[in-house]
Amino acid sequence: MSFVIYDLIFLAIFIIATAVFLYRRRKKLDKEGLLYIYRTKVGIKFIDYIDTKYRKIVSAFKYPIIATGYVSMIVMTYFLVRIVYIYVKSPEVVRAIKIPPLAPLIPYLPSIFKVDFLPTFYFTYWIIVIAVIAISHEFAHGIFARLINVKIKSTGFGFLGPFLAAFVEPDEEEMKKKSVSDQLAVIGAGSFANIIMTIIFFIILVLFSAYAFIPAGFIFNTYASTIVNVSDIDEVGNFELGKISLSEIEKKSQDEIGVYLSTYRNFTRVVVDGKTYYINFDQLKLSLKEDYDAWIVYYDTPALQSGLRGVITNIDGENIKSYGDLSGVLSAKKPRDKITIKTLDVENKEELEFEIVLAENPQNNERGFIGVSSIAEPSTGIRGMLRKIFSYFREPNTYYKPRINGDFIEFIFYLIWWIVLINISVALVNMLPLGIFDGGRFFYLTMFAVTKNEKRSAQLFRAATTLILALFLVMMLFWAIYFFS
Repeated sequence: MSFVIYDLIFLAIFIIATAVFLYRRRKKLDKEGLLYIYRTKVGIKFIDYIDTKYRKIVSAFKYPIIATGYVSMIVMTYFLVRIVYIYVKSPEVVRAIKIPPLAPLIPYLPSIFKVDFLPTFYFTYWIIVIAVIAISHEFAHGIFARLINVKIKSTGFGFLGPFLAAFVEPDEEEMKKKSVSDQLAVIGAGSFANIIMTIIFFIILVLFSAYAFIPAGFIFNTYASTIVNVSDIDEVGNFELGKISLSEIEKKSQDEIGVYLSTYRNFTRVVVDGKTYYINFDQLKLSLKEDYDAWIVYYDTPALQSGLRGVITNIDGENIKSYGDLSGVLSAKKPRDKITIKTLDVENKEELEFEIVLAENPQNNERGFIGVSSIAEPSTGIRGMLRKIFSYFREPNTYYKPRINGDFIEFIFYLIWWIVLINISVALVNMLPLGIFDGGRFFYLTMFAVTKNEKRSAQLFRAATTLILALFLVMMLFWAIYFFS
């Protein structure tokens, strides 16, 4: 049975248990806006213990917390402006990301929007991630509140349907009597704790990846290709240029143009100076539609002819763990040698086998040539940033497999992956100068310290909040325009 089934059963049990919990304690619930608040005293003794036992150590973090708060606010505001610019100028990025820029963190969010570059976000992940983030964040607020001798009135949970949040409630009247720097330390402590948790779990992720996974194959993502000028093309499929224009070819069907190679995709031929290349129909249609001056075409190679795909794991009985292994094996092969290549279709967890005859290597005609290549994934944008951060400790173009019990190892890996990603996201977003976030109060107190004027500080605070909300509105507007168009 798929883990998803167990996970959904767990979700159903959680929803029922939450409903029963709320019903039985309905007289102890307070309603604040859309949230139902359940107050307790759980954790207050722990906060007092940390304050008593480690007061000197905790107090040393006061100014690093404040400095980190300002850096986080500046960095996240810059990121927000950059993201808005991308949403306005790059519809292809919006369509690739798919998820609305303002969306609640719910289980299976990537799956709902069919985002294939993110791992599945199971409910099990969700509950653990929320616990790690909320406990560290809220207890940090509480610990620093006690450091400045502010009473902790309660701890507890906020419920919005089946979804929950945690809180630590200091005495706000006592807080207001403290110095601005003391208040800033308390407010910034939550995001600071999330950053610390990000660092800790990122180190765990690196160590776990190093010891739980081993290199097990070479990843290629394209076939050997080149660029040809459109002005040099003699034939496209069944049509000879000069007798028909490219604009006329654009109107032709796939069958009319001619399928000259059919493996897992359909290709037609492109003849340049008497030499045959291939192009798949998606690329052809795009190149014709955009009226490109040059096309990317594939060489006529054994890999292309055989439809080679997947991660290359073995050649003639020799295991391939990396590009170095592949190059080493091929260095001993000659053109026209017949070889057996085993690959792994990772998505479908299926082993494939191909028998091909090697061609001549264009750079050394005495060596055999398969005709595969790897194009570096872009390191810019959201996808590029995530890929760069979480893959820097792995060799490029190398497939890693779990040492033991693959499903369990991958489950743990992606759990830690999500903890890291969401922790840093919460830490940064929470410091935006927006009323509902800690960054809003942080910004207001800063303006008050600068202006010494409550009215002026409130005006600047409202202006910042309005600006941030306007940026979010622009993002949502362009997301809707591009997503539904």
